[in-house]
Amino acid sequence: MKMQQVAKAMERVGIPGRDAYDLPTSEKRFPDGAQYRMEISGVERLSVLEALIDESEKRKMPIHRIISVVMGATLLDRKELKEFAKLAAQAKLEVILTPGPRSAWDTGRQLVTPEGAFSGLRFRGSDQLRYVISDIMRAIELGFRGFLVIDEGLLWLLNELKQKGDIPKDVTFKVSIYAGHANAAGGKVLQMLGAGTFNPIADLSLPQLASIRKAIDIPMDLHVVLTESFGGYLRFYDAPEMVRVCAPCYFKIEHGPACAAGPGALYKPWTSPQLLAEMAREKVKYAQIIHELIQENYPEAIMSKPGTKDLAIPKP
Repeated sequence: MKMQQVAKAMERVGIPGRDAYDLPTSEKRFPDGAQYRMEISGVERLSVLEALIDESEKRKMPIHRIISVVMGATLLDRKELKEFAKLAAQAKLEVILTPGPRSAWDTGRQLVTPEGAFSGLRFRGSDQLRYVISDIMRAIELGFRGFLVIDEGLLWLLNELKQKGDIPKDVTFKVSIYAGHANAAGGKVLQMLGAGTFNPIADLSLPQLASIRKAIDIPMDLHVVLTESFGGYLRFYDAPEMVRVCAPCYFKIEHGPACAAGPGALYKPWTSPQLLAEMAREKVKYAQIIHELIQENYPEAIMSKPGTKDLAIPKP
């Protein structure tokens, strides 16, 4: 079969037959009509959240979503989680909480071998699924409404529980960059499984990102800044075109030596909260720079106002 025929076959099932080199303008929007929002990762402690809110207010720079407790929500006690939810709710911030038990917490070591790493971060057995769902339920009881998911099987299971009423309807699930999705078919699968939003890998070209947008309706979470461990991307000047072709999208800001693995990993329980708080302030500044570049180069682009109704804001 010729490649042109393969492309037409792909298009018949809703997947672009090639990357979108024409960079078409996305007509899709968030429910409030906006095209982009700001997301900051690594808000691991209440003190880091306080610093982020303070800097956001000083700069008059809205932050819409925070990816929180990447080290694992298990490692905060109920009082800490309650206070975190309360402060985020007051600031009208969407919180995507990272549940605790996952493959790296288990006894299996395939994940840390050179070849085993290719199999990805997946939950091992039903006990691991039970543990992580229990951690999510614990956080739901304390008011959280957004959770980070890596494993597609877990995503399916969580949405089945949601459909059956075991999980509230207003809970949303964001798929992490660690899931490794990089094309329109993968994005389509995640949307079908119930993802509320998803993070493609960070080094995709604009035509590749545009082809994903053509196939899916859920928001895309796009790294403008990413840690050295992932390649150290700085895509500030791509942001205006990202808004145009990828809307609706969240811009992700996550600088530093490493996220959760390897030397210098920031999202570990022993990392200094003071360091994370200073980095949160820097991330708010980067959000301001990204916003300014978008407004200078694509002034018709609309950013969501703070606290818009569809955000997964905690309900403590």
